[in-house]
Amino acid sequence: MKFSLSWLSEHLDTTADAAAIAACLNTIGLEVEGIEDRGAALAPFCIGRVLEAVQHPNADRLRACRVDIGDGVIRSVVCGAPNARTGMLAVVALPGAFIPGTGITLKAGEIRGVKSEAMMLSMREMGLGQDHDGIVDLPEDAPVGASYPDWAGMNDPIIEIAVTPNRGDALSIRGIARDLAAAGLGTLRPLPAEPVPASFTTPLRWEIAAPEACPVVLGRALRGLTNGPSPQWLQDRLTAIGLRPISRLVDVTNFFTFAYGRPLHVFDMGKLHGDVLTLRMGAEGETFTALNGKEVTVTPDDLVIADAAGPESLAGVIGGEASGCDEGTTEAFIECALFDPVRIAEAGRRHSLNSDARARFERGLDPAFLTDAVELATRMVLDLCGGEASQIVSAGAVPAWERSATLRFERIAGLGGLDLPAEEACARLERLGFAITGRDAESVTVAVPSWRNDVAADGSAYRVLAQSLDQAPGIGPARAAKARASVAAIEAECDLLEEVLRLGGLDAIPPVSLPVATMGPPALTARQARASLARRVLGARGAQDCVSFGFMDHTQAALFGDTPDSLRLANPIASDLDQMRPTPVASLVLAAGRNAARGQDAVALAEVGGGWRSPLPEGQLAIAACVRTGATPRHWDVPARPLDWLDAKGDALAVLAALGVPAAALSVTADAPGFYHPGRSGVVRQGPKTVLATFGALHPSVLAALDISGPAVACEIFLDAIPDPKRRKKSAPDLPTLQPVHRDFAFLVDAGVAAEAVLKAARNAERSLITEVALFDRYAGERLPEGKVSLAIDVTLQPRDHTLTEAEIEAVAARIVVAVSKATGAVLRS
Repeated sequence: MKFSLSWLSEHLDTTADAAAIAACLNTIGLEVEGIEDRGAALAPFCIGRVLEAVQHPNADRLRACRVDIGDGVIRSVVCGAPNARTGMLAVVALPGAFIPGTGITLKAGEIRGVKSEAMMLSMREMGLGQDHDGIVDLPEDAPVGASYPDWAGMNDPIIEIAVTPNRGDALSIRGIARDLAAAGLGTLRPLPAEPVPASFTTPLRWEIAAPEACPVVLGRALRGLTNGPSPQWLQDRLTAIGLRPISRLVDVTNFFTFAYGRPLHVFDMGKLHGDVLTLRMGAEGETFTALNGKEVTVTPDDLVIADAAGPESLAGVIGGEASGCDEGTTEAFIECALFDPVRIAEAGRRHSLNSDARARFERGLDPAFLTDAVELATRMVLDLCGGEASQIVSAGAVPAWERSATLRFERIAGLGGLDLPAEEACARLERLGFAITGRDAESVTVAVPSWRNDVAADGSAYRVLAQSLDQAPGIGPARAAKARASVAAIEAECDLLEEVLRLGGLDAIPPVSLPVATMGPPALTARQARASLARRVLGARGAQDCVSFGFMDHTQAALFGDTPDSLRLANPIASDLDQMRPTPVASLVLAAGRNAARGQDAVALAEVGGGWRSPLPEGQLAIAACVRTGATPRHWDVPARPLDWLDAKGDALAVLAALGVPAAALSVTADAPGFYHPGRSGVVRQGPKTVLATFGALHPSVLAALDISGPAVACEIFLDAIPDPKRRKKSAPDLPTLQPVHRDFAFLVDAGVAAEAVLKAARNAERSLITEVALFDRYAGERLPEGKVSLAIDVTLQPRDHTLTEAEIEAVAARIVVAVSKATGAVLRS
């Protein structure tokens, strides 16, 4: 909601400046989003007259001018504008002035041998538009030497506030002025609501066919009008807040929307059909062209204003082009109505139409401000357009809006946290327009003003309770009514308390420190800590953390495991999200496919989430998953390469290492699930039964079924299978003082023997000395028997108390050869 300071002054008698008003608005709960002071940036600019404009002696496209700004000094100005001429009035900037449109500070200089001691400005250079074809050409009555922003009326700050959905009254300058006056920042000016005498009988009448959507409507005919451009003051009011002036009749309706929060509509009577305007629900297939030029197809749920030819307006949202006013309008009909807020909001959403009228109708209007609004609008139209008015015609009746609310004084301190005398609380309510109807030592009862639709209304708690009571069996009407009344009274009391608190400033409520609690146990369980650490490790390895649905299409889920009917959703949110996923890998692969379809072929995605194998607790797994596609990132030192299954193995082992799983306790087997490539995948185990992770390249058939091309690898770590770390206290091991000994061995083994078996056998040959065994070469090919491969390992021996002799080293080497040969049938190569 935007408004100018001068416009506010029409409703509020105050001497406060924009800063004081903004501070007060923030204090009373109307948040100020910004203050725009256009005049501040234009303050250095003044009005000058061009005494002479001649051709520049050394440039074809420049003119040498002599300019008078009223200070007795005639200045030389070089100007490139094509419209610079002798006798014109222009906006002049002197050296030292900042030019908003160019971002420079003006300096005196010399251009092609001619002095330039000032600058004449275009609209774009002043930051007021995009026109830069020429300098601003002011009218002849502009005073030479005067400040340009003062003369142009641009020294009027614009304040913008954020209005909460419940404060429809604050979507008007009148409502804002009312709150400021109650806060003590001025006095609210009275409305000049003098009835306009009727000069003729209106040729139109109203009919309401949908009273639940429109309880009351008023109208008035005007004739003998002269429509056209609005006076400058009205155009300035509207343009200052971002509205485009159109014509006097249309501008009056926009003026009322912002000044009084009262949307009006004006029909051109010469374009209407018949003598009846009907408020009814739309018929299927009816259409009309809205004022924005778009065709609207109404539905039976839309409230329309129709004449004999059909809909002329989507009530409360937007008018129709066919009956709109233009400069040729001489007869008009003003419409002023109350509409059901919910229906207006739904209609606007249904047709994707936003308007200033809709924003106010859907928040609720002042039901008591109907006749006065028509009278005020009539007077303004007649003052601007001339003509005469008919009597006011209406249909329906104003719904009962009177409400009361009670505030117990003890609740001010008990619920509001503020020690406030009862007299002050009552005074604040009265200043806000609440009339006291009853008071005793413990409470005050007030009548709620008509413009406050948010106080003592049926709030959210009331509506939830009412719905629950309607659905609850065994609750009689009397008991249900009593419960509803109790909730309504509590909500109304809270509304009054909020008004009392905000009018004194929410910052006046003393802060209360919370009790200091001792530090409790760690907030995360062991399972949560594992999940958090796994997420961080995968993120550190370049994978983006994802959060996806735990369900997917059952045909896609079947590619990644069993899809029992017990895990099929009976009421899915979408037809293609009907099965609980067996693993997060499935969701990540689908996400990678969507990225590839948009040109992102190389992605790394990770998720810590659930996988469902059965409806039983043991079938609901916590899994950390990672999927990579494409190639490794390009680097100046390392060429890019396609991803392979060992990249996925690295991800899995990195997570397990971070979670404290000792590498020596792990083994890798080749029995990975079916969605992995059978020859490029593995299972990480701790012992023969405990599966900690799986990894590998995805099966080509899975990629083909999901229309994914290129390499894709994945891993999944089963967080619940990871044992809790042992908490035995261990002293730090002594650092070795002796040098380690490295011995290399090359074994000839059957091609089907896993390298892990060789490493494990060598490691167990002499645990007291062997600290590390690593595979550094695998060879298969020429000079080897068919079906055999060569595995070369590096064994590290770390002595602790003495340097190993050659005999001791040879003895350990012999035990290694025997152990590997016994475990795998390997033969040491010579």
